[in-house]
Amino acid sequence: MDKLTLIKVGGKIVEEQETLSRLLVAFAAIPGRKVLVHGGGRSATAMASRLGIESRMVGGRRITDKSMLEVVTMVYGGLVNKNIVAGLQAVGVNALGMTGADMNILLSDKRPAGEVDYGYVGDVRHADGKALTGLIEMGVVPVIAPLTHDGKGSMLNTNADTMAGETAKALAPYYDVSLVYCFEKKGVLRDEKDDESVIPEIDFSLFQEYREKGIIQGGMIPKLENAFEAIRHGVCEVIITRADCIGQKDRGTRIVG
Repeated sequence: MDKLTLIKVGGKIVEEQETLSRLLVAFAAIPGRKVLVHGGGRSATAMASRLGIESRMVGGRRITDKSMLEVVTMVYGGLVNKNIVAGLQAVGVNALGMTGADMNILLSDKRPAGEVDYGYVGDVRHADGKALTGLIEMGVVPVIAPLTHDGKGSMLNTNADTMAGETAKALAPYYDVSLVYCFEKKGVLRDEKDDESVIPEIDFSLFQEYREKGIIQGGMIPKLENAFEAIRHGVCEVIITRADCIGQKDRGTRIVG
C-alpha cells in the first residue's frame, strides 16, 4: 500500500504566525499523501472573551454550551482552518479545509453528562476513511478542524488528538499510515524541565510504568492512549515530536505496540 502521513498539530503552533509558517513549509516538504488535523483552543478562548462569553475548563477540557459551540465552530472551522488552507496553497499544497460534518467524514455521539457535563462535546462513533481516500486520490490534502456532527443537524466540539487517531484508524485499510502528533516539545520527556530528555521509544508497559511514577502525566496521557489505540487498529507508526521536526528521520518519541 502507498504511504500516508497524518499530522496532528496543536492550536498554539497554528495560532502564531512564526510557528505556523515553519509548520507549513515542513508539511509541504513531506512526500506523498498527507492529511492535517489541527486544534485552535487559544483562538477560541480569545474570540469568546471578545464576545463576552466565559470560557470554562475542567481538567484541561472545554465546557461547550450553546454559545461556546457557536464560537468554536466559527474559530475552528473558519478562522483557524482557512488560515491554514490559505498558507498551504501559498506553498504549493492543494488543501481543502473541512470539519467532520463535511462529506459525513466524522460522526459523533454527544457525550452524556456524568460528574461533569461537557455540553456539546462529541465522542467519535464513525470515521469514513473511504470518503477521505477519494479526496486524497484526487490530489487533495484534507485539513480537518476539530469539529464533528451527530447526524441530526448538530455540530459537536471534539478533541483534536482523538480526531487524528480516529482518522488515522479509518485510513489504515487503504494506506500505510504514519500518525505524527506535533506539539512544542521534541517528544515525550523524562523530565518536563529538560527539553533534551526525550524518551526515544515507548511501548505500553513502559507507558504504564511512567504513568504510575508520574513521569507521564496531564495531557500527555490521553495523547498516548490515542496513540496506542491507533497502533492496535492498524496504524503503522505513531510519532510524538516538535512541529519543526516532522520531516526529520530520527525525531521525537516513537510509540510501539
